Amino acid sequence: MWLWMSVCSALLLGIYDVSKKQALKRNGVYWILVTATGLTALYLSPFLKAGPLADHLSLVLKAVLVSASWVSGLKAMECLPLTTVSTIKASRPMFVVIFSIILFGERLNLLQWLGVAVVMTALFLSSRSKHHETDKKTSAKGITFMIISVLSGSASALYDKHILQHLEPLFVQSWTNVYITILLAMVLLVQYLTDKEHFQPFVWDWRILLISVLITVSDSLYFFSVKDPDALLSVISLIRRSSVIITFLGGVLIFKEGHVRDKALDMLLMMAGITLLLFGSW
Repeated sequence: MWLWMSVCSALLLGIYDVSKKQALKRNGVYWILVTATGLTALYLSPFLKAGPLADHLSLVLKAVLVSASWVSGLKAMECLPLTTVSTIKASRPMFVVIFSIILFGERLNLLQWLGVAVVMTALFLSSRSKHHETDKKTSAKGITFMIISVLSGSASALYDKHILQHLEPLFVQSWTNVYITILLAMVLLVQYLTDKEHFQPFVWDWRILLISVLITVSDSLYFFSVKDPDALLSVISLIRRSSVIITFLGGVLIFKEGHVRDKALDMLLMMAGITLLLFGSW
């Protein structure tokens, strides 16, 4: 069951990323995230339950990691084509492995190291296409944001496995969204107070409602799959990252982005490396 929940989660996550890119046409990064997350917190409010202070503090840390990943990821979408973002985002399972080595002292076998090498090669080759579509300054800025997003997202995935050993999925999801909403609202407040003249007002966009529904269902499926005692985090991470295929297709079909051939080869190489990591973990 956890395998199919992961597949459904990946499908919804891909559509979610495409919808976020479209929503950037009318609103800024923080408005999109705070509104969508606030709606998600509202959907999950029936599952809000009291708990020990230690549990809530652990979820505040979770909210910081997720906020960092979401904000930097959306900032990257402002600077880079969606096809480039999706290619880099596909590397996240590799960083989960690297974090596992650093944090838990895990060792890689030959097949896993080969997978890491292939992924790193794909990341390097992906630079060929991005420079054709954005200037160097914008490209470097977007890549920096994307690296922050991937690293913080990888840390969040590892942290999920830790906290879900003793916390219920809906407790984690409901309270995390509350804390994310509070954090992002505070950022918006600071922006308003420090620069009222250039503060961008919110414009309602129906896609924000779609974004909130997609991420709510996708995350619920993800948390329940991770909670399963038989679930393999490495497999779940790989399946969920396959959402970048949908994101990539969205960039090609909806946003009509160029240099598709080179990026498609980079994407295939990236997924091949991730597959090697998966088989090396079995």
